[in-house]
Amino acid sequence: MKALPALLLLILLCGSTSALAEKLGVSMAYFDQNFLTIIRHAIDKEAQARGLAVQFEDARGDVGRQTDQVQSFISAGVDAIIVDPVDSASTPALTKMARQAKIPLVYVNRTPGDRTLPPGVVFVGSDERESGTLQMEALAKQMNYAGNVAIMIGNLTDAGALQRTKDVEQVVAKYPNMKVVLKQTANYSRNEGMDLMLNWITNGEAIDAVAANNDEMAIGAIMALDQSGKRDKSVLVGGIDATPDGLKALASGKMQVTVFQDAIGQGKASVDAAQRLIKGEKVPSNIWIPFELVTRENMQTYVEKSR
Repeated sequence: MKALPALLLLILLCGSTSALAEKLGVSMAYFDQNFLTIIRHAIDKEAQARGLAVQFEDARGDVGRQTDQVQSFISAGVDAIIVDPVDSASTPALTKMARQAKIPLVYVNRTPGDRTLPPGVVFVGSDERESGTLQMEALAKQMNYAGNVAIMIGNLTDAGALQRTKDVEQVVAKYPNMKVVLKQTANYSRNEGMDLMLNWITNGEAIDAVAANNDEMAIGAIMALDQSGKRDKSVLVGGIDATPDGLKALASGKMQVTVFQDAIGQGKASVDAAQRLIKGEKVPSNIWIPFELVTRENMQTYVEKSR
């Protein structure tokens, strides 16, 4: 019977340890997008490795829902908040909420719309000025610097998508025999990318290359080309993110290029930044995870990185 008080003490101590664990609230723009799923899993794994408690919420592409989630995190007294923004324009309001509550805030992946980030607020992501530039330069080379380019835009509310599109346009403008003939949003969606490409094909648009803002839309374009019987090497397709599905399309020869955006690296770095902010450490406003060009020749390296 003497062992019983010791057992109870152990249970109480364990409970106290759990209660004292630093808590992260994480709001993701979507749970069901491939790239964001990789980031979410990386955050979860890194948080567990560091002994942090973490609560995930799916904003489902709704700014209002995401705002409510951040407010709920604040009310629950989390130690830090990580947000993958639904809309870049919505972040100043989220920043204000977190700063008023004196809770560290880390934006991940999607560039926040804040003009400047105040102390205690950090962005972890990749410099989008690199992404579309790497993609389109590689496509331009394979096009022998001549032909018509169609751009699939991710989302018009996403600063990253707008920058990727601008990158492509700037590269095309460098070469007199190339031009952008079409550009339209497909919301980073495989299905919408397929529908958009089918529309372009049905309308008889002359397209030599498709530069999609992400791999999902690029895969949709490939599916449309396959479905319509137009799949041939004269239509080049490029994506961005180097997701596992994107790498499979690259290996098959149906996608000509993608650009590695380190989802795992972004997820891990966002947790690291959050914990450092909790500890009161000085953290740079922007933590950059570099983009890298991926081709069939070097893709095996990125297959290993995406696991």
